[in-house]
Amino acid sequence: MAPKYQAQLMGRRIIVWDIDQGTELYSNGFYGKPMGVRKPNLGDEFRDPCELSAFEALYLLEKKKLSIISEEGEKILKADFSKKCQDFYMNFDSKMNVFRYLRNFGYVVRPGLKFGVDFAVYTKGPGLEHSPYMIQIIEKDGKIDPIELVRAGRLATTVRKNFVIASTIKKKLHFFVFNRYKP
Repeated sequence: MAPKYQAQLMGRRIIVWDIDQGTELYSNGFYGKPMGVRKPNLGDEFRDPCELSAFEALYLLEKKKLSIISEEGEKILKADFSKKCQDFYMNFDSKMNVFRYLRNFGYVVRPGLKFGVDFAVYTKGPGLEHSPYMIQIIEKDGKIDPIELVRAGRLATTVRKNFVIASTIKKKLHFFVFNRYKP
């Protein structure tokens, strides 16, 4: 059975050109967002193509819900797309493992750049709640400076989120949650 959705890889961008498909992806799992729309709302009528993150695209590709074509219109295989993502993004595999794990548990995982972390995580979805978690991935041999930990904790408290460190230890994914202080 062919995947329901189709996207095109344009440089580093993954675009779902079909407006109805993009709207459906966003409405049924908050995948991607319409281009040029900063904060889309569930139920909005989208007039622009949907842009997926590399993590969302690979996840949907793995679930056989998405096919990806090149700029020339040729189908891109999962292994080839995964390799491109690894070339585009530092520590892509570690981040993808965290993304996949959280998505499989029903969380909505969005980029966390505005918080200076890898991911912002929602239990319901953007527009329905503020993300309760901000996640930073630490590589298995990576270290975190105590000052950086304090900075992250202060930021998390300021933006009312729980700071989470995700790391793979002995081939198992672990999450360390720092609950924010609620005066």
